[in-house]
This record gives sequence, structure tokens and C-alpha cells, in this order.
Amino acid sequence: MEQINSTKEWQELNNYRNKINLKELFNSDPNRAKDFAIRTQHLYYDFSRQLIDRKVFELLLKLADKAKLKEKISSMFAGEKINKTENRAVLHTALRSFSSTEVNEVLSKIEQFSCKVISGGHLGATGKKLKNIISIGIGGSYLGPEYLAQALRPYAIKGMNLRFIANVDGSDFAEKTIDLNPEETLFIVVSKTFTTAETMKNAETAKKWILKALNNHPESILKHFAAVSTAKEKATAFGIAPENIFGFWDWVGGRFSATSAVGAVPLSLYLGFECFKIILHGASFMDEHFKNTSFEKNIPVICGLIDIWNINFLGFKTRALLPYFQGLSKLPAHTQQVEMESNGKMVDIEGRPVGFDTGEVVFGEPGTNGQHSFYQLIHQGTQTIPCDFIGFIKSQYNLNEDGITHHEELMANFFAQPDALAFGHKNFPGNRPSSSLLLEELNPFTAGLLLSWTEHRAAVKGFIWGINSFDQFGVELGKVLGLKIREEIIKNHKNKDYKVSKESYPASHVALNSFFEKKLPS
Repeated sequence: MEQINSTKEWQELNNYRNKINLKELFNSDPNRAKDFAIRTQHLYYDFSRQLIDRKVFELLLKLADKAKLKEKISSMFAGEKINKTENRAVLHTALRSFSSTEVNEVLSKIEQFSCKVISGGHLGATGKKLKNIISIGIGGSYLGPEYLAQALRPYAIKGMNLRFIANVDGSDFAEKTIDLNPEETLFIVVSKTFTTAETMKNAETAKKWILKALNNHPESILKHFAAVSTAKEKATAFGIAPENIFGFWDWVGGRFSATSAVGAVPLSLYLGFECFKIILHGASFMDEHFKNTSFEKNIPVICGLIDIWNINFLGFKTRALLPYFQGLSKLPAHTQQVEMESNGKMVDIEGRPVGFDTGEVVFGEPGTNGQHSFYQLIHQGTQTIPCDFIGFIKSQYNLNEDGITHHEELMANFFAQPDALAFGHKNFPGNRPSSSLLLEELNPFTAGLLLSWTEHRAAVKGFIWGINSFDQFGVELGKVLGLKIREEIIKNHKNKDYKVSKESYPASHVALNSFFEKKLPS
């Protein structure tokens, strides 16, 4: 199969680069703002300020057809093993379709457990209600759930708290637990294999923390721990009750797992199971839109195609995700993993080196904080950074206000920034591309919708580039080397005079030996 950059469709796009001026397009086409926008029941997507015209849009759609995008999307939803390197299906959409018996069984088990904890049917070892939920996991085991938890704080059940411990740096554990009563704390250990080094280190620390506080009460672990894992035997050996172990499947990739038990267990305990179900319905809405809508009106497809235009033809390698809503403060971090772990690939699905850029650097900060941080570079810097703005018509909080409200002040900036980027002002050159998403309000449904939008947008690019967006072998080498150095540290624990050799670690031996000596290199 030929690589996409050798096709006629790719070359036609290549011949059309750097020919778009937004001021001219808006002046010559009075319908541009209307025609380059999509309305659905739950969101409005405006891409009229992107550096495309009708010809580019048409060519991008032809590129999608050439890459057999429709067939690849269908294969994913059908459960075909499109993750070739790991010989797995990619079926995170099945987590929210409510049509899978095995998924529904796990959801039912989570519903029962969360209801017992919230109602006081499942108490701590000393008889106190469990109100502090701490989810221990890293990467996809926490980024998506943390985004959802932060977005939906106003929906939290009164008295329930949720925190996430991810970093193996002990300060993360210490600071997240410093003000908590262990008798009222429930840990959820999230690890598919129950072997993830950082997660298990934090889990062991949590175990010691609970046992010490509860004077080795025989039910300390049974009452204060649950797990999300496929390694039931390992979780049971840790001391977790089998009925409090919740499984998921190898067709759920880590960064796509927020709607699996990975997110369902902590979020159901924090928000209530019914609220989590609404998140699933929101994600399912976008799944169906992505699966069934023609490409010229398909929001994730158009987003992905515009990204490809910006990355491969205009040379814009960085994208800013700018939610004008404090509740979405964790969406950029989640999106970073979905995009950069999925599409940071230098070989295609057949193992051949790609001859073009894949992936992009994604960063972001809620507005208006970002305006007082990095917007100067976005407006006037020598590099162009496409932007995605996300806004909501309603606020989550009604403050007692006179005159212009907090939310109106926020949204004034939301509407102004894309125009400033597009059309410039004084020494601002303008012609800087952006898109805007406008939703009615941030609630469980729209939070799930945005989660699904992010997932499918990344998949579109991988499908067209011909890479595997669903594995992450680039992460594995660092893990392997980390384990080797961990073994060296253990040897030093046993023999304080132990040194690592230059032959084994040509670049790191000086710093590593100085680390053993607890001082900077001399």
C-alpha cells in the first residue's frame, strides 16, 4: 500500500499551500462564517478562521477518501484488530454503547459498589464512612478521569472528595494525604497488570499508611482498598477483596480508558453512578456523530483534516487548546497524552519510515489565564500556532453579581481572541488560524462529548497518516532502562561501596554514582 504522501491527493494539497488570506476570504464571501461552521444538538463548531477555502476543504475530503478513512472508522467500530502491533481491537466506543453484555456486567458491579460506599453500606475498618476517594494510577489511568472530575466538581456528592496520586515522587502522595483521616479514606489502585512501577510503589505506600494508622486492623486492606485491573490474582494477593476488583479488556487502551472502570469507579464514588452514566451518553453522542455523519459535516473528521493541513502543508507543528472555562483546566493535559502518545510515531502501520511529520505538540491553559502568559507569542511570534477555543453559554456557578457578570467578562474574551488572531490589530499581523467550539453548558453529558471528540480527532490523523495510533512502544524503552537503573540502586542499597561502570552507563555513570553518594558531582 502506498504511503499517503506519495498520492496525487497529497500533491494537490502541497501545491495549494500558503495561498489563503483570511481578511480577503471574509470580504469576498459573506456566507463564510455560516458555511464553515457545523451545528449539532449539543455544540456549534466554527472553523471559518482556519486557513482553508472551499478548494482546500474539497481536497482534504478527497485525501480522506484516498486514505480509506470511512472504511477504517467502520473497522474500528466493528471490533476488527486494527491495532496490528499488539493484535488487538480498538473498542473504547463499546464502553459507552450500552450494548455489550460484558461491559454492562462491570457497570452493574460498579453501580452496586459505589452505592454501598456512598450510602454507608460499605464502611471503613473502624466503622467510619468512607468519604475520601484516592485513585492511584498514572498516564491513561488518571489523566482522563481527572479531567472529568475537575470538569464536574459542581456535580460531586456532598461530603465526597476525590484526589489522584500519579507521580512516583513521594511528595505527590504526602501532599494528597496530609489532611486526610485514614479511617475515612478509600484507595483505588488502577493498573491493568498490577505491575506498573510507579503505581505499585504508591500503592505499597498507601498500604503502609493505612496499616499504621489503623494499628494493623485485620480488615484494613479489605475495607480501604479497591482495584481496577485485569490481574485479579495479583490484586487479591495485595489484600483486596475479589468483589472489589473491577476488570476491563485488552481492547481498551490506557489513554482511551476514562469511560471504562478506570474512570467509572472513582467517578461513580465521587459523582454518583447515574452522573457517570450521563458522561457515557455524552461520549456515545459524539461516537455516533463520528461514525454516521458525512465527512463534510463530521466534527472530529474536519478537526483532524485541518490538523493535517496545518501540520503537513503549512508547517504548523504546535496547537494550543484554550478552554474558556476553569472546569476544563485538565483537558489540555489529557489531550496531550491522547494526541502525543497516539500519533508520535516515525514508522507506519507496515513498519516503514514515514516521510512526513506525524503528531503535534499540544499545550493549553484556561482563558483568561493564558492571555496573560503565552498569547503574546501566539499573536505576534514568528511561529504560527493554530488555536482551539472552547466556550460555554452558561456558567456552572451563579454568583450574586450586578452589571457585567464574571461569565460575560470571560466570554467577551472568548469571542474577541479568535478575531484578533484572524484579522490582526496595529502591529499584529493577523492571518493566524483558530477554531471555536461553543456548547450550552459544562455538564456530565458535554464533558463526555468532549472526551470522545478528543479521542476521535486523534484517530482520524492516525488513520490518514497510516500509522498505529493505538500502541506506544516509544514509552517502553525508557521503562526498560529505568528498571535497569533501579537494579543498580538496589545493589547500592546492599553494598554502599557499589559503583556503576562507565561501560554500562557511558553518559550517566558520573551523575548516578554521585546520586548514590547523596551529593552533586565534584
